[in-house]
Amino acid sequence: QVHLVESGGGVVEPGGSLRLSCVASGSTLPRATTGWFRRPPGKEREGVSCFSDSDDSTYYEDSVKGRFTVSRDKATNTLYLQMNNLKPEDTAVYYCATARPFRCTGSDSLTQHEYDFWGQGTQVTVSS
Repeated sequence: QVHLVESGGGVVEPGGSLRLSCVASGSTLPRATTGWFRRPPGKEREGVSCFSDSDDSTYYEDSVKGRFTVSRDKATNTLYLQMNNLKPEDTAVYYCATARPFRCTGSDSLTQHEYDFWGQGTQVTVSS
């Protein structure tokens, strides 16, 4: 069992930045593909980005491409999501999740049922 903990959420004005972190509580973040997902208010959870340990590949949904960057610090086993130029439509609860290691090549990489372990989420609110 892997327990994931997200942190770094908060309230920011449009155009601002936040960096989310995802760590494995009580264990090492396993070698895996790790995804970031979000649930906007009143909407279904959706994929945002993923990072693969198999080849360091990454994928971003069009809505965040060019603004968000996913990375992994292998020394500290922490996954990050750097979010720049935030927009009100980025307001959501953000989750990290892990899956068996596969390449992040497209939207199929963010198929939610492929991800086995999920964190509790961290709230991001973008508002002026």
